[in-house]
Amino acid sequence: MPVDAELRSLDIEIPAQPEVLVKLSVLMAEEEIDLLAVSALVEGDMALAAAVLKAVNSSLYGLRGRVQTVHQALTYLGMREVSAIAFEMSLRAAFPPAAELEPVWERAAKRGLMMGRIGQTIGVDPWACHSAGLFEECGKAVLYRHAPQHYPAMLRAAASDSELCALETSAFGVSHDALGAALCESWGLAPAAVASVRHHVTLQASGQMPEALQRRGVAAVSDIAHTLMNDPDTLENRVALLADQVQLDPAACLRAARRVQEQLEQAAGR
Repeated sequence: MPVDAELRSLDIEIPAQPEVLVKLSVLMAEEEIDLLAVSALVEGDMALAAAVLKAVNSSLYGLRGRVQTVHQALTYLGMREVSAIAFEMSLRAAFPPAAELEPVWERAAKRGLMMGRIGQTIGVDPWACHSAGLFEECGKAVLYRHAPQHYPAMLRAAASDSELCALETSAFGVSHDALGAALCESWGLAPAAVASVRHHVTLQASGQMPEALQRRGVAAVSDIAHTLMNDPDTLENRVALLADQVQLDPAACLRAARRVQEQLEQAAGR
């Protein structure tokens, strides 16, 4: 998809989607996904395969025993979660290593996993949810690469993402939520994932779905995951507020969120 012309005029470069992810996206779009083809594709890129196996064997997934191959990972975790890890590793590789970005990547991995599992449980496209979670803060990495001398100070100065967006817009003419959505578009993510990334800062700050946001299910899952990660004591009230705006069953959303929270706590304890 073409990147927004306004972003091009600001001369902020959007990284291109790696070829392996283009092929993976094609495989994931098929009605009957070929597990062997996905396995061969990921294993054909040695650096990506190594990164995927390292991620799969991390405490985030809490698997019993060590996974030795991508095919094993697919068997244990399923196609969506392994494919999402491949997207996550490729996204990280598109940007220079930086200590300031490590918290961004750590949150992305956890949020993507949570969103995918919650979405699957409540019937909201789990692949769109997972990818939206991975890409939600990626605009920060774009701006870090664009202005490595100045952007870390903005990250430290902002008390919230709303404040950060204001600083970014003042300095660069664009904020990380818009840049993240542009990166999602250029990498071929689902429109619902793009919309969630574009509007997540506004939604998190206000609790109200922006009128421009038409595909609301993924955005609601994003906000539920954000609440779980940052203010879990308010989860019940937040779910009730969101569900009313998206026509989702609040009880089902709450059960799904708490179940995913339990899964991650159990994985961390192994």
